Amino acid sequence: MPSYEDYKGQNPAWCPGCGNFMILSALKKALVELNMEPHQILIVSGIGQASKLPHYMKCNTFNGLHGRTLPVATGARLANHEMLVIAVAGDGDCYGEGGNHLIHAIRRNINVKLFVHDNQIYGLTKGQASPTSMEGMATKVQPFGVLSGQLSPPAMAVALDAGFVARGFAGDMDYLKELMKAAILHKGFSLLDILQPCVTFNRLNTYEWYKQRVYQIEPEHNPEDRVEAFRRSLEWGDRIPTGIIYRNRRGVLEERIPVIKGQPLHRQPFDASKIEAALKEFY
Repeated sequence: MPSYEDYKGQNPAWCPGCGNFMILSALKKALVELNMEPHQILIVSGIGQASKLPHYMKCNTFNGLHGRTLPVATGARLANHEMLVIAVAGDGDCYGEGGNHLIHAIRRNINVKLFVHDNQIYGLTKGQASPTSMEGMATKVQPFGVLSGQLSPPAMAVALDAGFVARGFAGDMDYLKELMKAAILHKGFSLLDILQPCVTFNRLNTYEWYKQRVYQIEPEHNPEDRVEAFRRSLEWGDRIPTGIIYRNRRGVLEERIPVIKGQPLHRQPFDASKIEAALKEFY
């Protein structure tokens, strides 16, 4: 049985009070409660404060390029679909630079778990607006306020018929842990958008701001009702829902690829002689 300490990595270098600490702790607890050992897990990240998380854990890790978390996670999952693959990203990393990759990962329904630390700001690069920054919010780079409309990741994911769509809040760590467990156990692509205060650069969406607005979706909500899920995903302002918003039963990509359906790619024999003819064309 794994323990919380089994997942201890380097000491975090986040700002004191950062919501990332709660996300890190919730993830460790979720994996322990699912009885998963560190060697059974791969965490892939891009660039950003959120993407430092794999360094602060003990497990298999891979740091990719900014916005390119999902292509690496997809490749890893196709090579070895026996391993749990978790992709970790920030809102700028995933919804900005990586937005196109997110759309197509949802389309494919690759069995990757995407946990997005959504602090509505670029934290590593010192405070410019991200796609989820609220319209009108002033930053050091947008002193007259954000002019672009605010992206709603859950609404976009529901519209694209994502396998699993949920929203959590770093300030409610126990509930966040349960959402992580549900995302991991779901068979198919999972998006968990995590509202996470940035105590240094986002002075608007603070812990207190969120606590006055977030609420847990009631148990009576049917996450398989796509129309109702889309309506719920659009809620923002005085009330912000957290919980499982949408879930479907689409077939996963790994099971639809004949070559790897029966056996993971990394376990299959490799015969270099079969590609020699093709290689000779490049001589």
